[in-house]
Amino acid sequence: MAKEGYYSTGELMKLAHITKKTIRYYDEHNILKPSYVDPNTRARYYTDDDLARLQQILLLKALGFSLADIMEMTINDSDIHFMVDSLNLQKKLVEDRIEQLQIVSRTIEETTQLLSTHENVNWSKMLNQIHDLGLETTMKKQYQNASNISARIHLHALYSHNSQGWFSWIREQCLFMPNIRILEIGCGDGTFWKECLNSIPASVSIILSDISDGMLRDARRSLGTEDSRFHFQKFNCESIPYEDESFDLVIANHVLFYCDNISAACTEIARVLKPDGMFLCSTYGKEHMKEISRLVTSFDDRIVLSSTKLYDRFGKENGKEILTPYFSDICWKQYEDYLTVPDPEPLISYILSCHGNQNQFILERYKEFAAYVKKQTSPSFHITKDAGCFLCKK
Repeated sequence: MAKEGYYSTGELMKLAHITKKTIRYYDEHNILKPSYVDPNTRARYYTDDDLARLQQILLLKALGFSLADIMEMTINDSDIHFMVDSLNLQKKLVEDRIEQLQIVSRTIEETTQLLSTHENVNWSKMLNQIHDLGLETTMKKQYQNASNISARIHLHALYSHNSQGWFSWIREQCLFMPNIRILEIGCGDGTFWKECLNSIPASVSIILSDISDGMLRDARRSLGTEDSRFHFQKFNCESIPYEDESFDLVIANHVLFYCDNISAACTEIARVLKPDGMFLCSTYGKEHMKEISRLVTSFDDRIVLSSTKLYDRFGKENGKEILTPYFSDICWKQYEDYLTVPDPEPLISYILSCHGNQNQFILERYKEFAAYVKKQTSPSFHITKDAGCFLCKK
């Protein structure tokens, strides 16, 4: 008997063009569980949210990911913002795959031309390009990194009390002047620059760098290739491939605490900075988002959201001491803000985006955890923000 507002297994099969065997397999392996099981007939029923999750699973499978990877990359969540972000990230994965296939297509065409003219063929290049088609681990990491960043930005964008957003505030500290040369290390997907395009003088030259090919691809897509102000290059900030005194401004937005060797990074940044040039580096203080850690440990005291406290590596409290050997006129600028969160879903997404062991203890108890967070956010949940930036002169 049909259940109103739900899809039967047969209806789901027809909508998704998959077999009953596949649906049962996903159920048995906790990849896609039905939202309702009839206690008498054991018939399984699915919702629109389940259908959206199935779409995500099938797309990732078509892109070449294993089911084990897909389990790590997806989760049941009906929050509309979460679903929109997920679709946008899936779109990026498809665009990445298209770029890879286009490169292979061009390589095949070049090889065909060489063969037709009896020239030597670089078979190693061809094999490397084909191998790149299987970079599932790299794409998976990129997808997860982008998803994590999106979840964090989303929480702050929704519930911050400071009407001036973080990127706008950072831009205000930069004081963009005509004819200067700027380097950003760890540019991510270029969101900072996309939000301030109209305030950047046309005569400025900007190098955006990152250690991730995927992030640089996202930045290029976001900013376009026609804006002559922007140039993109992959490198590690501990070894910057530019001459001494090349830049008027260097920006490291929440980056230094991720460096393996912060001292080497500071040495390189100081080297490429012009006399009287400015270095802007943002970070957190020890009070930042402390309520979230308390929330998850009260649910399960085994959860650690980060094995390394980033502010211990480079934070508000110790940053000046770390920077002093390399820079002068170091001052701290505090970004005044806090969060009031009335809804559980974006907070859950943020928690799952952290770098700790939380997924090990939350995913198998997801419904229980979601109910717990919902109770804690009623009527609202206060979160401290303790962030800002150091402004330094060479």
